[in-house]
Amino acid sequence: MPSLKVEEIREDFPILKKKIRGGRLIYLDSAASSLKPIQVIETIREFYLNEYSNVHRGVHLLSQQATSRYEDVREKVAKFINAYSPEEIIFTYGTTDSLNMLAYSYALRILKPGDEILLTVMEHHSNILPWMMMSSMTGAKINYIDITNDGLINRNELDEKISEKTKIVSVTHMSNVLGTIVDVRNIARRIHEVGGVIIVDGAQSVPHMPVNVRELEIDFLAFSGHKMLGPTGVGILWVKRDFLGELSPFRLGGGAIREVTLRDFVLLDPPHRFEAGTPHIAGVLGLGAAVDYLERIGMDNVRKYEEELTDYTLKRLSELGDAITIYGPNNISDRGGIIAFNIKELDSNIVGSLLDGYGVAVRTGKHCAHPLHQRLNIEGTVRASLYLYNNKEEIDYLTTALNEIATATKA
Repeated sequence: MPSLKVEEIREDFPILKKKIRGGRLIYLDSAASSLKPIQVIETIREFYLNEYSNVHRGVHLLSQQATSRYEDVREKVAKFINAYSPEEIIFTYGTTDSLNMLAYSYALRILKPGDEILLTVMEHHSNILPWMMMSSMTGAKINYIDITNDGLINRNELDEKISEKTKIVSVTHMSNVLGTIVDVRNIARRIHEVGGVIIVDGAQSVPHMPVNVRELEIDFLAFSGHKMLGPTGVGILWVKRDFLGELSPFRLGGGAIREVTLRDFVLLDPPHRFEAGTPHIAGVLGLGAAVDYLERIGMDNVRKYEEELTDYTLKRLSELGDAITIYGPNNISDRGGIIAFNIKELDSNIVGSLLDGYGVAVRTGKHCAHPLHQRLNIEGTVRASLYLYNNKEEIDYLTTALNEIATATKA
């Protein structure tokens, strides 16, 4: 039995009633950005229509109300990931912004020549490029952990490459290509043994599974609102309270300062010192509505359902036999609802375009993970990514479409 009422959930997503190419929309691109439920849309709409004001600056009623609601979302997010306190939640513009903030606010201050940064070959560019910049600016060296043939972290390399020189490990919690779920708690324990820290890219994990920062024993977590039913332009950087005092603000300006003279300034306490400028207020409120929505369903239920649907998808796609190559872990417990594949003798972009003709939305290419595709020795992949509003009928339709595409290619 399904672990959640999918057909009722689908009613909350108006876009799923949209017709594409004369048929219904089959949206399998949630790893790029999730669809939005009506509850999130209406929260944003109502704020702009009847409640709008800037936050943290006004004594009038609208400003006070907006500020209260904005800070309430900080508490919701803290509870959602089991942070120690709301002060650990910094609102950013997305995962990319959060990781760059950490690079410039934290890493730039602590790294020096001879230090090492450890990444994996399956990182998103957003978790590679900031560290390349830090390497060039500080003289620290970047090392990479390879993966096994089935897309898992190479544990032997992990043990070999973490040393006293390793100051930072920055790793995805769930690969945006292979769907691999990384055991970040094990990595956290290893890096803490040598006095380093762990940064986790949770862009793909936080929307799809329970993420408890205390249980994971990590130090920093970055994730985005738009991948978890919320609006674009809103991200979260969780900083373990032990490190809040070690970060320097990435940006300075209004909203981050307690007092300014012509010679000096005094910063506000965390987290506000890291949120200079007028924030994306409506976006944060929309994020709060998204958190409420996911909390009502329960992240354990989301994860259980996606495991069931992923297992079903892999079985259906495997029916295509030699015509399809599927990448990533074999065990469902090791992967999320992200399935990368290729159809024999067809470029991934061609497959994506042909699927679009069926009304099926997937992602194609290298998915901002060029090094991973180089490691796999392929030019690109087709990526079907699942979420709580997808169902088996859509997977059946996808399989039928792919079978017709593969058959036409043989002819």
